[in-house]
Amino acid sequence: MANLAIIGGTGLTSLKNLEVSRRETLHTPYGEPSAALTYGALDGTEVVFLARHGDAHTIAPHRVNYRANIWALRETGARRIIAVCAVGGINKDMPPRKLAIPDQIIDYTWSREHTFFDTELTHVTHIDFTRPYCEDLRDVLIATAARAGIEILPHGTYGATQGPRLETAAEIDRMERDGCDMVGMTGMPEAALARELDLCYAHCAVSANWAAGRSEGIIEMREIEVNLEHSMQEVRTLLGHVIANG
Repeated sequence: MANLAIIGGTGLTSLKNLEVSRRETLHTPYGEPSAALTYGALDGTEVVFLARHGDAHTIAPHRVNYRANIWALRETGARRIIAVCAVGGINKDMPPRKLAIPDQIIDYTWSREHTFFDTELTHVTHIDFTRPYCEDLRDVLIATAARAGIEILPHGTYGATQGPRLETAAEIDRMERDGCDMVGMTGMPEAALARELDLCYAHCAVSANWAAGRSEGIIEMREIEVNLEHSMQEVRTLLGHVIANG
C-alpha cells in the first residue's frame, strides 16, 4: 500500500523513473478521476501517481474533477500528497524555472465543486484552513531540496484563478496587492479537499513564466513549454529523493 501520492500537473504527466507495477481505474461517489492511478516504486518505495489533467493533458483546470481525484487517492491508502503545479511568477523571487513550496493560498476560483460536505449532512462541518498546507510535508520537501542542492523558494502565497485563460495585467496587479507571489489554476479546491479528508498535502510549484504584465510582450506557450521541460528535471530529482527517504 502506497503511503505517498503524487499529483502531476502541466509538464509532469508521468514519472519517467517510476517502476510501474500496475494501473487501476477507480470509481468514486463523485465520478471518475482524471486518469487511471499508476502504482509503482522509486528506489523500492511504493507510490501512486495521478495525472491531474489526464494522461493526454486534455482536462482544463476548471473541468478537473478534484473531488474524485482526492477521494480516489485516499482510497488507495495514501495519506500524504505532493501536488506538482505550474505557476506564473508574480514577484521577483519567482522567475521562470524557479521552484517554490508555498505556505499560503488565496482562492479566486468560482463554481467548482469545492467540498465533500455539501449534501446529506447530519451536521454542518467546518475545517480549519489557517495553514492550508501540511507543515510536516512542507518541511520534508524543503529539507530534501537543500540536501539535493536544488534551489527553491521555501514559502510564498499561491493565488488560484479560474482559468483556462491567463490573467490580465490588472488582475495580476490586484493579486500582488493581495499578497500573492505566484498564480496558478489548480491549487483550489484541491488543497481544501485534501484537508477535509485529513490528508497531508503540500504543493511543489514550478514557475513556467512571468505572470501577465511582469515582462515585456505577450506570454508565449512555447516559452512555457521550454521552461517546464527544464524545471521538471529538478522536480523529478526532488521527488526521487523524497520517496527514497520514505
